[in-house]
Amino acid sequence: MYLGVCDGNMQEGSLRCDANVSVRLSGSAEFGTRTELKNLNSFRFVERALAFEIERQIAVIEGGGTVNQETRLWNEGRGVTESMRSKEEAHDYRYFPDPDLLPLSVSPALVDAIRASQPELAEAKATRFVVEYGLAQYDARQLTADKALADFFEASLKGRAALAKKICNWILTELLGKLNAADHDITECPIKPLALGRLVELIAQGTLSGKMAKAVFEELYANGGEPEAVIAALGLSQVSDAGQLAAVIEEVVSAHAANVAAYRAGKTQLLGFFVGEVMKRTGGQANPKLVNELLRKKLA
Repeated sequence: MYLGVCDGNMQEGSLRCDANVSVRLSGSAEFGTRTELKNLNSFRFVERALAFEIERQIAVIEGGGTVNQETRLWNEGRGVTESMRSKEEAHDYRYFPDPDLLPLSVSPALVDAIRASQPELAEAKATRFVVEYGLAQYDARQLTADKALADFFEASLKGRAALAKKICNWILTELLGKLNAADHDITECPIKPLALGRLVELIAQGTLSGKMAKAVFEELYANGGEPEAVIAALGLSQVSDAGQLAAVIEEVVSAHAANVAAYRAGKTQLLGFFVGEVMKRTGGQANPKLVNELLRKKLA
């Protein structure tokens, strides 16, 4: 997929492989009779088909039977391999020289030219993400395991690379959580990369609280669009004006003189009470960090 030679859509036959399986007694020099599992089209099917066929052959041999040299298919619905056709000799597998195939000579210059033309592959990209964006190794590998996901991440960073870690967290937790629950991949994501990056930027700027951001995210995921338009439609905007918040704090402090006295007498845990009251009066839209700072000064 990184090389652009396959779209990785296994449901449409983008990956097909065969698996040859044989078993033998431990320590035996003789190989067992081989069966060929044909046209497996997902890594999960390869794993299941191999596991079943190994156990099937062991059961046949331990039951006194003989494993037939044949081609078998994997029946995912039943979870078994089924005989397709027999192959008794090596030539049935097309293992013979073909006189029509000419020798192929690949020059070092051609190899070097092809190597120089290769795109950035997953391992190199993960390393760059760690060095360039300061991501954790685990997060970088999560993002680069899927080329489309890695591309989405970098597209969302346009003009805001300093927020790479925060954007990475939103992609790996909130966004992939929604996509996985719907059995979708990143190519089916209704949120544009730049919209997600802008959403994280608005949080960093103090325009949105974490709670508000999640409400905006849900709307973006449901209907697409741009964060600012969604914020306006939902009537969401974090209050970060110190003068406006100071007036609300003054009202709260005046209305709860007993709690103010208790706080000043040492019950500092009451700070949470005052923060809650301010949040109620602002409809949950006050900047929590600024509210805490202003309250501490006022109550002191």
